[in-house]
Amino acid sequence: MNKYNYFLIALTLISWMSISSCKDSFLEVDQKQRIVASKLSDYELLMNSRTLYDYLEEGGWQATILLGDEVAAESDFLNANGTIQTQRLFRYEAVVYDEGQDAYDLKHFQNNLYQCNKIINEVMDAQDGTEQQKRTLLAEARASRAWIYLQLINLYAKPYNESTASADPGFPIITTADISIRYFTRNTVQEVYDFILDDLNSALPDLTLNPKAATRMGKAAAEAVLGKTYLYMKNFTEALVHFNAAFTANQQQNNPAKLYDYNITFGPDGSFLPVDDYAGPNGIGNNSNDYTESVLARTHYVGGWQPIGNDGLVLKEETLNIYGANDYRLNFFTVNTTDLEPNPSGRVRRYSTTYNKFGVQLPDLYLMRAECRARNNDLAGAITDLEILRRNRMPANESTVPVNIKANQSALIHFIIDERIREFAAEGYRWFDMRRLYNDPLFGSTLAAHEEFNNDGTQTLYPLSENRLTLRLPSLYIAANPGISNNP
Repeated sequence: MNKYNYFLIALTLISWMSISSCKDSFLEVDQKQRIVASKLSDYELLMNSRTLYDYLEEGGWQATILLGDEVAAESDFLNANGTIQTQRLFRYEAVVYDEGQDAYDLKHFQNNLYQCNKIINEVMDAQDGTEQQKRTLLAEARASRAWIYLQLINLYAKPYNESTASADPGFPIITTADISIRYFTRNTVQEVYDFILDDLNSALPDLTLNPKAATRMGKAAAEAVLGKTYLYMKNFTEALVHFNAAFTANQQQNNPAKLYDYNITFGPDGSFLPVDDYAGPNGIGNNSNDYTESVLARTHYVGGWQPIGNDGLVLKEETLNIYGANDYRLNFFTVNTTDLEPNPSGRVRRYSTTYNKFGVQLPDLYLMRAECRARNNDLAGAITDLEILRRNRMPANESTVPVNIKANQSALIHFIIDERIREFAAEGYRWFDMRRLYNDPLFGSTLAAHEEFNNDGTQTLYPLSENRLTLRLPSLYIAANPGISNNP
């Protein structure tokens, strides 16, 4: 964290406050550019800020979409429509950001940390409100901080490895909302994961079963994030405990997350119809406020002026081949470019994702629990979760797990990971799976190169090294914080 970023925080928050609350008054900013809050309603306003759940800033991007090994790129579109930073990310280059340039995701997550830390450190001293109201808001902020750190540690640190995590450089643990503090040092990966676990476990007793919105932390969301944390730590038994708790809490909510049934939404007069030739189906990806499947709603803007999800990226042939012919998820892809001309060689791009949900979606929860069940040798339970999702994504007679896979633990886990690709292709989820599955005995250590298809019919390959499973921090961040070491 550095002064450069903190000075942006107040302006960012002020610009969103009028959108995120119907209150007549705004929080004040003192001469040091700090938000001044005193009443419980002030801290509620901070927790409601759209900066905590909508990442819609023009010129930003979701880096992980460009990093997944399930996608390739059309050179003409990537180079013409993408920024130099998106091109560098796709090509697995070490240096992504120019001198003095901040990373979009890093800037926003740091601003989010300021908001959460301010609530955590001050809300119990609010001038009004009950003790329980304050404790609930404190718990929301701690769980939200944990979610932010789970993103940061999986972008800017090595994948979790129990044998090396206590020595691997992680990310600075920041618990203050003081803009005058700088020169942080990096905590280890283990320390950051312990910090995440502590925040979530401390928050859970005071979180409500019915959060005020899908963008706010409730018990189901926190249990899901806790389960995902253990999943990334390869503690599949503990992860399963919390995924089960997340499902229980979700089902007990007044307005639980639920799956869309694509057999209905793509059926006669279905809600995802009509399919626009340019924008695609009228589904979740084209509606930033559709939280139907959201256990915890977080939204990235990925369409329009960036190549992410719309221009440049296409599915690899190997990715397209793992779909069944009648899988309704193929409706979210088109064989045409944004110019409505056919892509070369029949390659397809995702064209229905102006907005990408990346918090915790219910399909993700089903697939994470299925994997943990399979790894704990509960193959029947894993198949149940898989088939619940698949029945909502394709005709029922094609949704069953193949017989030759059902009784084979390794084959079933591979099938679940393929299902994750089928569900989330070109949405940024694959990057996190690539990291956590690297050196997994079931998946090995082979890293696939990115393919960029040139207009003369040739292709250029960009290899992915182990070092590039971790992003480097921007030089701006290193220069402002001399105590910070960079990644290789």
